[in-house]
Order: sequence, then structure tokens, then C-alpha cells
Amino acid sequence: MFNVLRAEPKTTFEYGPFRIRRMRPGQIQPEKNDDAYGPLSVIDHATLEQGTLVKMHEHNNDEILSYMWRGSMVHEDSAGNRVPLSPKQLMMMNAGESFWHEESTPLVSAEMLQIFIRPRQANLEGRVQFMTRPDGIKSNEWTLLAAPEGIESPLEIRQAVYVYDIRMDENTTTEVPSHAGFAQWLYVMDGEISIGDVTLSKGDAISDEDSALTAANAGKDTTLVCFLVCLGAQAILEGTISGK
Repeated sequence: MFNVLRAEPKTTFEYGPFRIRRMRPGQIQPEKNDDAYGPLSVIDHATLEQGTLVKMHEHNNDEILSYMWRGSMVHEDSAGNRVPLSPKQLMMMNAGESFWHEESTPLVSAEMLQIFIRPRQANLEGRVQFMTRPDGIKSNEWTLLAAPEGIESPLEIRQAVYVYDIRMDENTTTEVPSHAGFAQWLYVMDGEISIGDVTLSKGDAISDEDSALTAANAGKDTTLVCFLVCLGAQAILEGTISGK
């Protein structure tokens, strides 16, 4: 059975030029009374206007994927990195015991997802990873962005979660990624799709515990982000954001 979570404007809050719509993925199944979808805890759909600065701050025990869809953002951290992020350069911050970072948009505005995942274990080593793709998001072909430890992928998550993306041309169809034992949680970053008799627009999500989401049809040019989540995976609740 499909479950749908519609974009809800009242979950948006603003800090000057920094605007976030915070999603609790587990609310796609309200009967379970759990804001997290397994270890997938929080997804922030954020817009940062040019000139935004989020000052240096600490994270603990969060696995954080910074998924850039539009524009660019500068990341600085306690490991000495200063890296521009964009749809061509993504970042996974495995905060572990402690990791500090700062975000700014000195040149242009940005639109992104910041995805908080509960790690399998507390107080692992803090680190950061970067994924470079010179051509940006692929058209009409899924890209594996991040995967659990031991799986070959550009970015490593210390949890049983896979993340994919795709840019679909108008009037095209794609098969949604699936893995046995993993539930699907599919997000419309932009555009419009239909799955069966369900139509979803920007900011909507659809899930299925049995990985039964199959063909998605794009009604216009569309970007999708797909999460495959082991709902029963062991996860800790000590993260700065993901543990809440």
C-alpha cells in the first residue's frame, strides 16, 4: 500500500534569508506514531538567498547528506576544508563524536536538501566526504549517491540507507530503485510525477514498505530523490538533529 506525504507550508520557518521546510519522513505513516522512517530521521528542504551565513556550529552523531539541487553553497569545516557545493559537488558529513562546519552563499542563492540519518553506533570518528560529478544530475538515469558501508558508492553512510537521484524529461517513465528488505521513500524535489493513480508535485513524497513503487511517469521536467531504508536497522538516538 502506498503512503503519501504532501508538502505542508506550515512546516516552513525562516531565519532572515535562510528558509527551511522541515520534514519528518515517518509522518508518511501517521498510524505508527513515529516521526522517523527507520533511521531516516529529518529532511530539510532549504532555500538560502545570496549572502546567507550559517556560522560555525557542531554536530554529533548525525549522518548528514547535503544534496544540492540548484545554485551553490560554500562549506567550511573543522578539518580545514573549504569546498563549494553544487549539483556537481555533493557532501556527506559523518559527524560522529564531533564535527564542526559553516555554510554560506556568497555568490548566488541555493536550494537543497539537508538529510539527517541516525548512525548505527554512537561516537564514531567525525569525517566528511565529497562527491564530484562534472555533468551534474543525470537525465533519465538513476545515480547512486550514497550507500551503506561496504557497498561501492561515491559516498558512504554508516547506516542501512541508500540514496539515488534522477532528472526526468517531460513525458518519460522510470523504474524506481528497489532492494530486497528495504522500504522506498521517494521525494519530488521539483516537477510532477504520477505513480499508479497518485500524482505528486514538488515537495510531495510517497513510500512503500514492500518496495512496490515501480514506474514513475513525469508530467513535466522533474527531479526525484529516492531513499531505500532498512526500517529495522539498529540506530542510535544521540544525534544533534537526527536523535530528536
